[in-house]
Amino acid sequence: MKNHLILFCFVMVSAFAPRPCFAQITEKQPLVLDTIYANDQKNVALFFPEPIRQGITGSDNFVFTYNREKEQYFGLLQAKPGKESNLLVINRNGSVFSYIISYKQQLSRLNYFIPNSSSIGNEKPLVSIATNEDSLEESIDLKRHYYKEFCSYLVNRRQKIGRIKKRGQDIVLSVENIVFDKSALYFVIQIENKSTLDYDLNFLNLSLVTRQKGKKKSLQKLFKEPVLKYNLPSRIKEGDTARLVYVFPKFSLSGDRRAVLELNEKDGGRNLKLKISHRFINNPN
Repeated sequence: MKNHLILFCFVMVSAFAPRPCFAQITEKQPLVLDTIYANDQKNVALFFPEPIRQGITGSDNFVFTYNREKEQYFGLLQAKPGKESNLLVINRNGSVFSYIISYKQQLSRLNYFIPNSSSIGNEKPLVSIATNEDSLEESIDLKRHYYKEFCSYLVNRRQKIGRIKKRGQDIVLSVENIVFDKSALYFVIQIENKSTLDYDLNFLNLSLVTRQKGKKKSLQKLFKEPVLKYNLPSRIKEGDTARLVYVFPKFSLSGDRRAVLELNEKDGGRNLKLKISHRFINNPN
């Protein structure tokens, strides 16, 4: 009887004693991208769970080809010797896939079958059904991630929409390209410092200006806030060139309006104002 009483007490104590918790909240880990190797002698085929709507490489020494007219499930990757870059692929359903791509002379794998689980997210986050702050932040982070990936591609892409340039005191401000993608306008901007002094940037702003007609002409100015400033420098050293991208929600301008890009030097007077016609904004690449 005594032994039974001792055993009963042991069981009761074990049942109510605190137990270690194995379900722990894990911190968000940084996104680690897989690497896909390619060369200029063989095609590396990537098969996706949904047809490809868009594929972008971050460097000119990589080429990703896919059917742009009729969406298909696969694309072909080739590479020339050079530094590694990245590949961003968007499926028809909005799934986003991102990889590091690198040149390799000898390839051990020529075909990649990409599962749905490899997607890093969707380009159209369902913000309206977000149930908490964490899911909302993840949706915003995904959108910013896409903006940055596309900006990286544009910075390395040499394409001009037209001659949009302003020069003064050996500082050259130009808009190299204006691109429309997914309800956003991307302004690819270049600042050249051809002087012998460093250029400390105070601000670089875009404003929309409306000119009032009549005897008393006046200007109405509206500041336009970008949703992302990519690669914006604080200083441009003598002889250097900075390429950056401003991302705006899509907008258009009437004939009596234009955009003005204003570059202002910190503690200096080398300031520039570049006028951008409505034609360039209404007809982006």
